[in-house]
Amino acid sequence: MAMLPVRPAEARSELRFLACGSVDDGKSTLIGRLINDSVGLLDDQIAALKADSRRFGTVEDGEALDYALLLDGLEAEREQGITIDVAYRFFATSRRAFIVADTPGHVQFTRNMATGASNAELAVLLVDSRKGLVEQTRRHAVIVALLGIRHVVVAVNKVDLVGFSEPRFREIEAAFLAFARPLGFRSIQVIPVSALKGDNVTAPSGGMAWYSGPTLLEHLETVDAVGEPAGAPLRIPVQWINRPNDGFRGIAGTVASGCVHVGGRIVVAGSGQTSTVSRIVTFDGDIERATTGRAVTLTLADELDIVRGDMLAEPQSRPVVTRRLAADLIWMADTPGQAGRSYLLKAGTATVPATLTRMVDVLDVDSLERREQGSLELNAVGRVWIETAHPIAFDAYEENRQTGSLVLIDRATLSTVAAGMIVGSLDQATNVHHQPVDISPTLRAAMKGQQPLVLWLTGLPGAGKSTIANLVERRLVAAGRHTMLLDGDNLRQGLNADLGFDPPARLENVRRVGEVAKILTEAGLIVIVALVSPFRADRARAAALFPEGRFLEIFVDTPPEVCRSRDVKGLYRKAQAGQITNLTGLGQAYEPPEQPALVLRTTGLDADAAAALVFDLVMARN
Repeated sequence: MAMLPVRPAEARSELRFLACGSVDDGKSTLIGRLINDSVGLLDDQIAALKADSRRFGTVEDGEALDYALLLDGLEAEREQGITIDVAYRFFATSRRAFIVADTPGHVQFTRNMATGASNAELAVLLVDSRKGLVEQTRRHAVIVALLGIRHVVVAVNKVDLVGFSEPRFREIEAAFLAFARPLGFRSIQVIPVSALKGDNVTAPSGGMAWYSGPTLLEHLETVDAVGEPAGAPLRIPVQWINRPNDGFRGIAGTVASGCVHVGGRIVVAGSGQTSTVSRIVTFDGDIERATTGRAVTLTLADELDIVRGDMLAEPQSRPVVTRRLAADLIWMADTPGQAGRSYLLKAGTATVPATLTRMVDVLDVDSLERREQGSLELNAVGRVWIETAHPIAFDAYEENRQTGSLVLIDRATLSTVAAGMIVGSLDQATNVHHQPVDISPTLRAAMKGQQPLVLWLTGLPGAGKSTIANLVERRLVAAGRHTMLLDGDNLRQGLNADLGFDPPARLENVRRVGEVAKILTEAGLIVIVALVSPFRADRARAAALFPEGRFLEIFVDTPPEVCRSRDVKGLYRKAQAGQITNLTGLGQAYEPPEQPALVLRTTGLDADAAAALVFDLVMARN
């Protein structure tokens, strides 16, 4: 092997890569061999490895070193001979420093593999020469591509067990290149290796004269796979507000991308407020500028309303801010992901309630075709639509891996159920940003002398929602309150005239009414909504738009037979005649509230008495 020129230590770049592939393909052995043959092991490491090899080793020669044990540190891993957790190792040659993640191959631990891939710049994908491409190999290649890794090394391992066969190697090489063509990798290097014997790991193999390409180490030392995109915009997710005393208020966070400097203009992406950076404070003292990866505390020239989860950016290059987004998810939970289920979404430093509103499709890891499916099973990869309770700031994952990733968390167990890559906003106006105003909702409410509320009356058609809502508003106005009544039928003659009554249209109907109610509460009004809104998830998304205690769900509980007998608008008669489809209570299910603020059982209350109960509830809050 020709010696490569030595670079001075300060000139060495750093490469983060991971080793992945199916179970027992030899990942740990390959990485252990790579580290040993490139930089060597210390005497105490060799002694420990010898002892572990005698106890746990899987190589035929009982005295030979089992390099996999350098990476497999858990007792269960050594006993089973597989990798379970992600093992990170650091080593450096004269040309480059490396951080390597050895990730599990078993399908049960795909979630761990995705974790290891999240910060890598290159993937070493192992393939057993005897087995060729298997499902887990293809799944790992897909996940690597989705996670934004654009450089891949395919290490065709155990070539010694197929007699160093060139035809077998070429067959696997051609199969992978054909499979990976749609995945968009920038470079694919296929290398025949024997991790156990060291062939083509750091030195050329004597048994493969037909192979003239680089060894694994040569390729890792020379591949151009590092560095963020040129001109990446400034992004600083706010970690916390640092107030050690009354005289100091700093915004703490890590620069996710770009550069911040003293005197530079910044914007709070969500609110649109702008200011100038006065100081950049670090543990080592003040600095003039900070770049990607630097933890800083900024002081600003203006007192802005900033909280954990906000994102600071350049005013001329802002992230997307929205509540509706599309994402590719890697599902990591035994319980399938389904539309309508709610989770916590964590993106950067922001954690907000979120709902899967639509399962768009699932990616077939064999054919790379997308097909419709109603749920995401364990280890599945699929595209979904998500709606968050509050707007979040992000970039598309392909533009910025740091600000374009997310995880979904089970709200009950707080366990991670999915890792995701944001595709983009579902809003049409992605280049429109929040414009700050001087008059706040708090001031508008104070001018009216009341606490804004939303009274959301839900129930079956014919339950009496509109009648009760009208009487409630009359009582409130008589008491000097400022109100607005949003009746579902009236809205469907204007704002929502373009919507039908199928579940997706009802979702959009509730979404629009919730957004209008939010605007009206920011004007300081008490808003009364009379809307069937049959699905709990839709009402929960509307409730999430408001501060705690400002959304009062009121269940107008009228039995279905009573609603059908009233049939004040003739809807049930038309539905029974087939003239109306998707009528709630007849052709479509109704999901009653589980914890409403008030239940109005109209079989024992007339409309006036019901309105009085709602009025009393409001006045108690005001």
